[in-house]
Amino acid sequence: MYTTAESTNNKNKKYLTLICFVASLGGVLFGFDTAVISGTFGFVETFFTLDKLEVGWFASSALVGAISGAAMAGVLSDTYGRKPVLFVAALFFFISALGSAMPPNFMFLIVARLVGGFGVGMASVLAPLYISEIAPPKIRGRLVALYQLSIVIGILLAYFSNWFLLGFAQDNLNAFGGTGIFHKAMVSEVWRGMFGSEMIPSALFIVLLFLIPESPRWLIKNGQSDKGYIILSKISGANVAKEELVEIKEMVTHVKGKISELFKPGLRLALIVGVGLSVFGQFTGVNIIVYYGPTILEDAGFQLDSALQFQVAIGIINLIFTIIALWKIDSWGRRPLLIWGMAAVFISLMIIATMFSLGQSGIWIVVMLCVYMAALAISINAVIWVLIGEIFPTRIRGRAMSIATFANWGINFMTAFLFPWYVDKIGVGAGFFTFAFMCLIATIFFYKVIPETKGKSLEEIETYWKSK
Repeated sequence: MYTTAESTNNKNKKYLTLICFVASLGGVLFGFDTAVISGTFGFVETFFTLDKLEVGWFASSALVGAISGAAMAGVLSDTYGRKPVLFVAALFFFISALGSAMPPNFMFLIVARLVGGFGVGMASVLAPLYISEIAPPKIRGRLVALYQLSIVIGILLAYFSNWFLLGFAQDNLNAFGGTGIFHKAMVSEVWRGMFGSEMIPSALFIVLLFLIPESPRWLIKNGQSDKGYIILSKISGANVAKEELVEIKEMVTHVKGKISELFKPGLRLALIVGVGLSVFGQFTGVNIIVYYGPTILEDAGFQLDSALQFQVAIGIINLIFTIIALWKIDSWGRRPLLIWGMAAVFISLMIIATMFSLGQSGIWIVVMLCVYMAALAISINAVIWVLIGEIFPTRIRGRAMSIATFANWGINFMTAFLFPWYVDKIGVGAGFFTFAFMCLIATIFFYKVIPETKGKSLEEIETYWKSK
C-alpha cells in the first residue's frame, strides 16, 4: 500500500515524465530532420544533376531556416509562451516532410527543407529551454540531457529508416506493380520515401503537445502566478512549489528583462559561454558526420548500402554513450564530462585525419569514427543543451538562448555548405585536421571559462553570474 505522500510523489513523477517525453519529441524531430538527408545525397545529386556547391546548398538549406527559426523563437516564446511556439515548430516539421517527398523541381525541395529548418531552429531553442524551466534542480541535468538523447534517437531512427527503405527498394524493384506513386516514393525514387517518413513522428508530436502545460516560470513571469503555482505543485508537490514560487517571483517580477543585460559584466560572461559552446559544438564536425557520413564512408572504400549500415552502427554508439552521459551528468557534473570528453574528441580526430591523409581505408576508419562519436556523445553533445538551457536568467532566457542557438546554426550552415567544396579542394584528411585544431582550442576555452552548475537552481546560477 502506498502512503498518501508516496502516491502524490508518484503522480508528480508521472506528470513530469509525460511533460519531458512530449517536449523531447522536438529533439527526435530535430535529429530525424537533420540526419534523414544523409541517405539522399547521391540520389538527389543525380536526379537534379547538381554540382558540388549545389550539393552543399541542398545539405545546408535547412540550416538557413534553422538560423531564422532560432533567431525568432526566443522573442516569440518570451512574448507568447513556450508551448505555442513548439506547436508551430511541429507544424513546420510536418509540412516540410510532405513537401520534401513530392518536389517537382530542385527549388521546391530547397523551400521544403527551409520550412523544416524553421522547425528545427525553433525546437532547438524551445525544447531544452522548456524542459529546463520545468525540471527540479537535482535532476535538471538529466532531464535536459534527455533532449540530447532524443536528438540521438531521432538521428538513429533516420539512419534505420534510410537503410530499411534502400534495402526495400533494392529487393522489391517490381513492388506496387512497378508503377504508380508508391513505387516512385518507395522504389524508383526512394529518396522521396526517406523524406516523407518524417511525417509520422511530426504528426505524433502535434497531437501530444495538447497534453502538456505552459512553462510555469513563463506564466509567473507574465503575471499568471496562480496557474504557474498549480503546475509547479503537480511537478514537485505543494511545499516545494511554494518555495519555488517565492524564489522565481524575487528574480522576475521586479526586473523587466532586456537583451542589453547580456552585454553587461557578469551576464556577458554567460553569453560568451553560451555562444562559445554553440560555436565549438559545430566545429567538432559532428554534423558533418550526421549529414555526410555515408559519403565519407564511400570515400573510405564502402558501397552505399554498407555505408548506410555502418552509419547505423555509428548512430548506435552515439545512443549508448548519450545514455551514459544522461546517467552521469548530475553526479559527475557538466564540467568534467565536457573537458575530458573534448580532449578525447581532439585525439580521435587527429587519428582519423592521419588515416585519411595516408590513404588508409576500411574498417579501422569506421572504428575510429565510432570512438570519435562516443567521445562527442558523452561530452559536448550531452552538455551543450543542458548548460545553454540553465545559464541565462528566466526573464531573458528565451532571447539569450536564441542568440546562442543562432550562433550554433550559423556555424552549422557554414560548415555544411562548404564541406563538399572544401574537401574536394584539400582532401578529407585536411578537413578532419581542421576540426581537430578547433577542438583543441575548444578544450582550452572550456577549461578556462565553464562553471559547474550541477545541483544549482536556475536562480542560484543567475546569482553566480551577478557575483562575476
